[in-house]
Amino acid sequence: MKILVPVKRVVDYNIKPRVKADGSGVETTGVKMSMNPFDEIAVEEAVRLREKGAATEVVAVSIGVQQAQDTLRTALAMGVDRAILVLSGESPEPLAVAKVLRKLVEKEEPGLVILGKQAIDDDMNATGQMLAGLLGWGQGTFASKVEVADGRVLVSREIDGGAEDVSLSLPAIITADLRLNEPRYASLPNIMKAKKKPLETLQAADLGVDMAPRLTIVSVAEPASRQAGEKLGSVAELVEKLRNEAKVI
Repeated sequence: MKILVPVKRVVDYNIKPRVKADGSGVETTGVKMSMNPFDEIAVEEAVRLREKGAATEVVAVSIGVQQAQDTLRTALAMGVDRAILVLSGESPEPLAVAKVLRKLVEKEEPGLVILGKQAIDDDMNATGQMLAGLLGWGQGTFASKVEVADGRVLVSREIDGGAEDVSLSLPAIITADLRLNEPRYASLPNIMKAKKKPLETLQAADLGVDMAPRLTIVSVAEPASRQAGEKLGSVAELVEKLRNEAKVI
């Protein structure tokens, strides 16, 4: 079985995002970029499944600018067998990404697609579900445990009430949550080996997918500064302020 793992290039999670001076978005020029953390978990899970013998090949794919090849090289250093970069605009929207992935699924014929549950830049949490809808495949979202056996995949899902187990027939879509695993460190020898692994480059237009944005950003602004707290002298004073000023009781 082949596993396809979409990965996204985002502002590194250790960096505090800054809004562009014109308010049109988040500043990315001169900012450290890295693989979306949830996608790192997806890569790790796919590699582990291959190591267990449940899969024969893991293919990573990224959709975006040329610099996204660095993100794919990271995936290759983590153990992915080969990678595909689909060149498009800087921030393709979830529906366009899902349509590109559908084309790649038709081309690669994977038995499983594993991706992060959401990207930390836009928090859309939509691509996996959209891809499942376009393909008509079963989906196990917010996965905290994945087991593949006998042509099916058992997924333990994170839900508000705790966990839910779902059994899906293959092929299927899985979106990874934080508790699924701890991604491995890409060692220097593996980083060097990754440079020799195949990385194919395609154009989104060649796949027949319209990447034109359907959403318009009106403005982006920093959140308002939090006001300083106030120390009160008694419970009675606290209750009075909650009732008359905050009006929450």
